[in-house]
Amino acid sequence: MEGNLKPKYDWNSFVGLTTDQIEERAIEILAEMTLEEKLKQMVGMYTQIQALEFLPTAGEGLSLFEATYNDWMRIYQAINKGSDNKRLGIPPIIFSDGPRGIVGPRINVRKPTCFPVAIARAASFDTNLEERIGNAIGIEMRVHRNNFFGGVCINQLYHPRGGRAQESYGEDTYLLGEMGSALVRGVQKHKIMACAKHYAVNNQETTRMMIDVTVDERTLREVFLPHFKKCIDVGLASIMAAYNFVNGIPCGQHAHLLRGILKGDWNFRGFVISDWIFCVRNGKEAILGGMDIEMPWEMQMKGKRMKKLVEKGEIPPEFIDEAVLRILRTKIRFAHPERDDKNYPAELSACEEHIQLALEVARKGTVLLENKNNFLPLKRTNIKKIGVFGQYADKPITGDKGSSRVYPEYVITPFQGIKKIAGEGIKVVHDNGSKLEKARDIAASIDVVVIVAGFDYIDEGEAIINIGGDRKILTLKPKDITLIEEVAKVNPNVIVLMHSGGSIITESWREKVKAILMLWYGGMEGGTALGEILFGDVNPSGKVPCTFPKSEDQLPPFDREAKKATYGYYHGYRFVDNHGYEPRYPFGYGLSYTTHSYSNVKLDKNKVGTNGQIEISVDVTNIGTVAGEEVVQVYIGAQNSKVERHMKELKRFKRILLNPGEKKKVNFILPARELAFYDVTQSSWVIEPLTYNVYIGSSSAPKDLIETQFNVK
Repeated sequence: MEGNLKPKYDWNSFVGLTTDQIEERAIEILAEMTLEEKLKQMVGMYTQIQALEFLPTAGEGLSLFEATYNDWMRIYQAINKGSDNKRLGIPPIIFSDGPRGIVGPRINVRKPTCFPVAIARAASFDTNLEERIGNAIGIEMRVHRNNFFGGVCINQLYHPRGGRAQESYGEDTYLLGEMGSALVRGVQKHKIMACAKHYAVNNQETTRMMIDVTVDERTLREVFLPHFKKCIDVGLASIMAAYNFVNGIPCGQHAHLLRGILKGDWNFRGFVISDWIFCVRNGKEAILGGMDIEMPWEMQMKGKRMKKLVEKGEIPPEFIDEAVLRILRTKIRFAHPERDDKNYPAELSACEEHIQLALEVARKGTVLLENKNNFLPLKRTNIKKIGVFGQYADKPITGDKGSSRVYPEYVITPFQGIKKIAGEGIKVVHDNGSKLEKARDIAASIDVVVIVAGFDYIDEGEAIINIGGDRKILTLKPKDITLIEEVAKVNPNVIVLMHSGGSIITESWREKVKAILMLWYGGMEGGTALGEILFGDVNPSGKVPCTFPKSEDQLPPFDREAKKATYGYYHGYRFVDNHGYEPRYPFGYGLSYTTHSYSNVKLDKNKVGTNGQIEISVDVTNIGTVAGEEVVQVYIGAQNSKVERHMKELKRFKRILLNPGEKKKVNFILPARELAFYDVTQSSWVIEPLTYNVYIGSSSAPKDLIETQFNVK
């Protein structure tokens, strides 16, 4: 653009257009573009100077070598090169990662809210709460002047040692889809483009760059993809392709996944971006396969190289047009007037409302796994001194230190939270447990021992320069187990608090303690929620979104160093059901300070057509003495199918609050189409005319479920 010439298109004028009008404008702009301009839209920015031109107030003075990923990624890496296109006025993509809050920058701006990690939020089984978190994240994205949220992580937790477990929503595809789509709805209310990742079958971290996963088509369609489809159905803006290979082809250039399923079968209208740096192996093959934007900068999809391939006929020009049309369409759809920014002042970042929201989800996501003889909640009148032990007891740990890291203003640790909530009359002391003799002496002289054990970013998380990656063990660390066993010898009142991104095997020590709670990584207010739960100010109500086995024999095989892997039809509670195992803590399990009973399960009809739906109801009663929330779970299983199917699958859940003695009728609507399996012989979904079992209860364990049946005709 020369001189002071204004861009031809004013993006502010696109606010509020209908779907048809958006398409018309996108096609109109595309027709104005040169091939060079189109190709610039298909790669990320590559210089910090260019990025700063569009964000003059963010991160000034930082060099690439002075700042972390969380500082510079939004001002350096992730601005789409369309921002160079001043002639047409096409705006940039300004990226921020997630999912536990806004990732960076950590200087020169107000710091963001750090929410509990996604798997902790999944343990709430509360989609309304997750949408509210998405709403808060969308607000803070606008505060920080981003427009693209890369934090809808819906990787399947195929095995609990998976390093990115903490970033996702557990092992069940239905739960993943419900929680992921709720986050999308919340974020996109604020004209923020949401991106779901990592597509697809991205379930191991240590070898994520090179692992080739073999998976059959039916397993792919039924187990590893439905949650992505559910996010697309609520208007998802973008999909991020994964690093790994699927059936021998890199996801970043996988025509079957990108063009066949995503853009074809699902009619996805948004755009596809690559995972960072190494996702695209071959620029030509990526474009042919369905990649729309290489991020964070051009490497394999270099403009000059791709232009020559188009001119030589090796890349059809319509493939370029299709990609750019998707980008333009999405940018127009999420256009918002610049004057609207005044409605998102800095004070909204980590405002009191958002901090209280982080506290709420920490309360609802904490899971009470054991409570022998109703030891919890602690009674303040019976306690004079509590000891909080462990290397993580007073350490602010909110999750790994990879691309999901958030820098909040503060973090309430377990020790701080217990001390804060205990009150003036109880002395709370801390010891890191490194010297066993000292720990035993302290434990012998106090009323209650609290041990904080688990993992940190070195043990699990995003694999970055020899840290993180997939967890090496499923038990606690030997030093933690030794500490538990030693203090339990001198004090019978031991509570163990565990934090990690996935399940932990507790068999060797669980009988030696009074209570066990799963904290996950609880965000900036996790310690406060913990204190409230221990003293009964809050009734725990979380349910585990992943199976806690008694041993690794109850899980599918897993090799963290594998370059090749085969993923089967069964994992998690489906694997347990198929093999007849009894896990320690089944999927959907979690204790409360009250007791809920289930009765009177009913259906509105005994038969339903393939285009119909059935209404399921059940009475749930609080038969305890305190108010408590319960997660009512509905599982469905097919009898005598012509193909191998899961014994049961989660199809509905609902979180309810009941006062002591209160009974509620809980209703669910289930369309018959959700009973279909993917028939590979027909390449389509088929609803079988069969008898289907309905299981309703408080967890996936058979003993926690009541049952009825209906027929599809």
